[in-house]
Amino acid sequence: KKANVKASTGNPMRRFVPLSRGGAPLRQGLRRHHPNPGAPDTKGWRAALKEADLPTDKFEEELRRGLELGLPGASSIEDRTIPTFSRGELPHFAGLNSFMKAPYVEDVNKVGEYDATVLGVPFDGGTTYRAGTRFGPQGIRRISALYTPYNYEMGVDLREQMTLCDAGDVFTIPANLEKSFDQISNAVAHVAASGSLPIILGGDHSIGFPTVRGLASVTSKKIGIIHVDRHADIQEKDLDERMHTTPWFHATNLPNVDAVNLVQIGIGGWQVPRPAVEQIVARRTNIFTMDDVEELGIDKVAEMALAQAWKGTDAVYLSYDIDSLEAAFVPGTGWPEPGGLLPREALKLVGLVAKEGLCGMEIVEVSPPYDVSDITSLMALRIIVDALGSMVAHGKLGAHKHIIDKPFVPF
Repeated sequence: KKANVKASTGNPMRRFVPLSRGGAPLRQGLRRHHPNPGAPDTKGWRAALKEADLPTDKFEEELRRGLELGLPGASSIEDRTIPTFSRGELPHFAGLNSFMKAPYVEDVNKVGEYDATVLGVPFDGGTTYRAGTRFGPQGIRRISALYTPYNYEMGVDLREQMTLCDAGDVFTIPANLEKSFDQISNAVAHVAASGSLPIILGGDHSIGFPTVRGLASVTSKKIGIIHVDRHADIQEKDLDERMHTTPWFHATNLPNVDAVNLVQIGIGGWQVPRPAVEQIVARRTNIFTMDDVEELGIDKVAEMALAQAWKGTDAVYLSYDIDSLEAAFVPGTGWPEPGGLLPREALKLVGLVAKEGLCGMEIVEVSPPYDVSDITSLMALRIIVDALGSMVAHGKLGAHKHIIDKPFVPF
């Protein structure tokens, strides 16, 4: 039988289609206990309407550039914006694998022309179990071709609303931790001194110390750190070296990075060495276990983390270890630990942290040799672009520039 459609008097888009049993309606009238997903009173609809407000200038410029540099398409191609050689976002399976197909800046002296700079740190000399994170930057860049620069829920288009470049990889020294650390600090300091936001693709977590050291070297201001991980990574040494279990011991020894502004989220399980716990207590860092996350909720944890990281500081750095997620979602990592964050929790946390602004960020411990269908690399990619999107959406991208008050001095 045909359904009897009864329209509301207030809003023509709100309608109720009564169900029937044996011809008799089960319920008459409007369902007022929830929003109508077909009307502009849901987040989904508001996001759809917001898209029209975004510019398209950069996209159109990319199409023109593609035709100019890549040769107009064959005469049989009806869409005349398609070139013969791929020179832009499309098709996603083609082209050169820079991060999100952003411009590759071979001359690193030009990174200051961009709002943010991606740099890879292909280093796994600090791993104490499974290696492979030296291939992390490659894996993240490869899967980044899957994404467009537009995020529906945020109503943000990174191509239109910011400038992003890829400066390639730091030349690390596989057999030498300390020389690699100097190279990493050199690279991060150079990018940060230019005013461009450094986005670091690791690499194991030992790089956390040299990345923060590089950033701290070009500012006299104080820096807080929000560290998301299942492991504390704050003991002084491991296997007699500064391995990936040690970065925050050394980073919080820097004169403008105080341990009381180090916030660690997700810590727990069977892989937190007791020497690290001694340092947590001695240095009075701030710890949220997964039980805290469960009991307090992501919003409250983010609020508390931000309050402590920003207390008396001028900027905050985000260090995100991919193994902070439930191991089932991130098989491609060296120290998987069950019981971590769910992907939606992780993305919400990153968005809330980034909306207040960052002076830099890193994603570490992605090990493609252990990955399945690139899902770990994809999650790492999503964390980066969600952080960028949140900063753009809240007008915080570039807000860190005022802290850069010292020149770059090579390490």
